[in-house]
Amino acid sequence: MTTNPTGFAEFHRRSIEDRDAFWAEQARLIDWQQPPQVICDYNNPPFAQWFVGGTTNLCHNAVDRHVASRGAQNALVAISTETNSERAYTYAELHAEVQRMAAVLKSLGVQQGDRVLIYMPMVAEAAFAMLACVRIGAIHSVVFGGFASSSLASRIEDAEPTVIVSADAGSRGGRVVAYKPLLDEAIELSAHKPAAVLLVDRGLAPAAMRAGRDHDWAALRERHLHAQVPCVWVESTHPSYTLYTSGTTGRPKGVQRDTGGYTVALACSMRTIFPAQPGDTYFCTSDIGWVVGHSYIIYAPLIAGMTTILYEGLPIRPDAGIWWSIVEKYQVTHMFSAPTAVRVLKKQDPAYLKKYDISSLKALWLAGEPLDEPTATWISGALGVPIIDNYWQTETGWPILTLCNGVEQQPSRFGSPGKAVYGYDVKLIDEATGEELTGPHQKGVVAIEGPLPPGCLQTVWRNDERFVNTYWKSIPGRLIYSTFDWGVRDEDGYYFILGRTDDVINVAGHRLGTREIEECIAGHPGIAEVAVVGVADPVKGQVAMAFAVPRDAAAVADEAGRQALEAEVMKQVDGNLGAVARPSRVLFVSLLPKTRSGKLLRRALQAVAERRDPGDLTTMEDPGALQQVTALLGGAA
Repeated sequence: MTTNPTGFAEFHRRSIEDRDAFWAEQARLIDWQQPPQVICDYNNPPFAQWFVGGTTNLCHNAVDRHVASRGAQNALVAISTETNSERAYTYAELHAEVQRMAAVLKSLGVQQGDRVLIYMPMVAEAAFAMLACVRIGAIHSVVFGGFASSSLASRIEDAEPTVIVSADAGSRGGRVVAYKPLLDEAIELSAHKPAAVLLVDRGLAPAAMRAGRDHDWAALRERHLHAQVPCVWVESTHPSYTLYTSGTTGRPKGVQRDTGGYTVALACSMRTIFPAQPGDTYFCTSDIGWVVGHSYIIYAPLIAGMTTILYEGLPIRPDAGIWWSIVEKYQVTHMFSAPTAVRVLKKQDPAYLKKYDISSLKALWLAGEPLDEPTATWISGALGVPIIDNYWQTETGWPILTLCNGVEQQPSRFGSPGKAVYGYDVKLIDEATGEELTGPHQKGVVAIEGPLPPGCLQTVWRNDERFVNTYWKSIPGRLIYSTFDWGVRDEDGYYFILGRTDDVINVAGHRLGTREIEECIAGHPGIAEVAVVGVADPVKGQVAMAFAVPRDAAAVADEAGRQALEAEVMKQVDGNLGAVARPSRVLFVSLLPKTRSGKLLRRALQAVAERRDPGDLTTMEDPGALQQVTALLGGAA
């Protein structure tokens, strides 16, 4: 990696002002069959084409190129506390398994450019399928395992896969979720019918096989044990995958990623953002159904020659020490998780953090939800390693804001995900005028001047118009990418994310960010976790309503305790944000409704508070959370 001795500011400046030369240097981090002829073609804004004329292969860069030098090193370790199974695959073994999967997919009719939909739990075969797709030039589309049939059907219709790879079932917290019936119903609902279904039978649930369409993975794998399937060298701009953004309504929005730009961006990030060495071990606790799982479970650690850990299970099962036992056993150096998971661990016995030797761990990176200062302070003290927040989106594929400590060591500022990453020309924009806000502590929409750097979405799958209209035309008078998040920037260039622009509530004409109210309430020592939503009000238009998990359940065991803590929280909001930001109610719950990836279901909370249908709750971790809220709101809303 080429870094400038004058530090990160110069590194970032070069990435914007001397873009082609900068990214030409980073392109040398990966293998090309044919080197790129044009670094960035931005002749048709906002569509950026990176490394035009170059041919490469994502699977080659993640697997094949490491076999000769580190074939005996662990590449993938698949751990399931749901099935009490654990299996490590060396680079040589992963290479063989991926070729077997590639041969099976080809035998089922998959060709270059075809789509393969992957509807899988966190098992090794899911990784084999993803890598096999990019090996043969097919385009994978991973759908979070357990998605409802109607949601899955809409994705099948949009992607039009030749083959669907699935499993009999997944498991979460000891609860088996049968996938095959959901998949069968989705195919019935979908106008598009796949030619074949490839099923991994884990022995968790009955799975009726449809003759002529459904195929057993184990049986087909046996036929291709010695398969040799060469990598298909594809154009840099060839799509590697599509991934549907969560929370979409109507026709799904498929983020389309290229091959060369994505491979370069990930390779570079492992040196600059996550200073990593070949042979290090990366443990990302996300799911392959989300972008973090694509980038930092499957692809980036392997591109960097690391060992990557694929984990199926909860952070507190069989107990709250499970993650730290994995860190000790596999000498994990890099860990990536979500603030929500840390908040869950914060409620557990702190002795679990002292039970295991985690001295191998260099840092903990967090993303997915804003990281509040109390949570950051707690986990920093508990682990004794740097806690590095980062902010990005499904659309970008890798961080927009964080600290690039591989370029220059910079201190974390709790509450801030960090500074703009190289390649991202980040600006704060006045949403009404479109003007750039250059002063410190001015609140604006976080936006990115084109072209987006390598690795970001090329377009929306089969819908260029939607790509332009959704992301590039929301700010008046400017063709600029909107993240749809509010932010401020301090004097030193650290950004602070204040929440979604569509999470702004209007209380009697005052515009308030629910994220700001959440931060304030979370600072109360009696509150472990909080979600704030805007609820329709006939007088004020909207009012804020807070749902809080108390640190001590006994404190709110009776009405007097609930009223006392609610009054304290109200007083804290009054003192910090003013009476206008005071929630109409603070309701105490034992848990908040979240997806299995740890994201708060604020939209569902708002819907229940407004007596509306909360919609598809397939990805909810614990349905009881919303039932509890519904019961509480019997006379509250």
